[in-house]
Amino acid sequence: MADRSFLDWPFFEACHKKLVEALDDWASSELGGIDHGDVDVACRELVRRLGEGGWLKHSGAEGEERLDVRSLCLIRETLARHDGLADFAFAMQGLGTGAISLFGSAAQQAEWLSLTRNGKAIAAFALTEPQSGSDVANATMTAVEDGDSFVLNGEKTWISNGGIADVYTLFARTGEAEGAKGLSAFVVPAGIAGFDVTERLQVMAPHPLATLRFNDCRIPKSALIGARGAGFKIAMSVLDVFRATVAAAALGFARRALDEALARVGTRQVQGAPLFDLQMVQGHIADMAVDIDASALLIYRAAWAKDSGAARVTREAAMAKLFSTDQAQLVIDRSVQLHGGDGVRHGQKVEELYRDIRALRIYEGASDVQRVVIARQTMGDFLGGT
Repeated sequence: MADRSFLDWPFFEACHKKLVEALDDWASSELGGIDHGDVDVACRELVRRLGEGGWLKHSGAEGEERLDVRSLCLIRETLARHDGLADFAFAMQGLGTGAISLFGSAAQQAEWLSLTRNGKAIAAFALTEPQSGSDVANATMTAVEDGDSFVLNGEKTWISNGGIADVYTLFARTGEAEGAKGLSAFVVPAGIAGFDVTERLQVMAPHPLATLRFNDCRIPKSALIGARGAGFKIAMSVLDVFRATVAAAALGFARRALDEALARVGTRQVQGAPLFDLQMVQGHIADMAVDIDASALLIYRAAWAKDSGAARVTREAAMAKLFSTDQAQLVIDRSVQLHGGDGVRHGQKVEELYRDIRALRIYEGASDVQRVVIARQTMGDFLGGT
């Protein structure tokens, strides 16, 4: 059984411990029989089950409700430990509707959150463009006002749930100013005229990804989320909440890798004794355990700070994502090494984890971008205090 002693840390309340225990039991019984051979079908089924199980109610907030970031992180950690695609399905419901939860109108929340939080609609977050990955301010897709509509033209790529989503949170340039100040956010339903999925992208850990093309795609003015020109602020606020949850998913992968390693070294015999008796192996296990606890401390500090009312947790979330995703890669690599040849055999859990973890060091802010964020804020804090 995965370690739960961290739930006694002062970051958590009694409801958080109950949440993890209930979700762990549910995941053990509900996630084992889903075929991942067709990821589109699997993701639809996972969203349906997560909705019916009530877990997606944590992915969005309506009206006076608040997103509980600790719950989001605990759910992602637990799901990732069981099934990486289940974690993906949950995470995208939250990220895809994060702007609606935080900045959407009552009408937008009523129309979409009731569906996404019950597993009856799939959400996506359409921010990245071919020439602007981490450089969001360099986005060139346009939304031109025309009468009672906005007309969208441009391309988005690397969009998770692209091709299967029912609703997209889309960011486009409305021209109030150059750079970051000229972007706005919109709610865009799938299937409208001028909106096409032009390419499905295949990656090493399969999940739905696509390139989207908008050609004179007309949406009503009511599709605008928040104010014109506020798109960059909206996107960064959403990422501020959900970046720590990426770290939590990495932590879930790392915990599973440690569990798999412990089972391996406790039963594998080498020269008549368990593999664990070798001091070098004990060293690897110790390093893995330290990396996991250090990651958890960074993650749940960031989540607790946000839940406690901090306006922004940019530095804390960046630290959590940078450290936890990088260290999870190392933890999983050690687990693969301890499994020997079996560690690279297709179908082994550690081989799956090895493929699952790599993308987390890139999406929602690559590791080197997080270093820049941390360094700039650290310098800013220093100069501000002198």
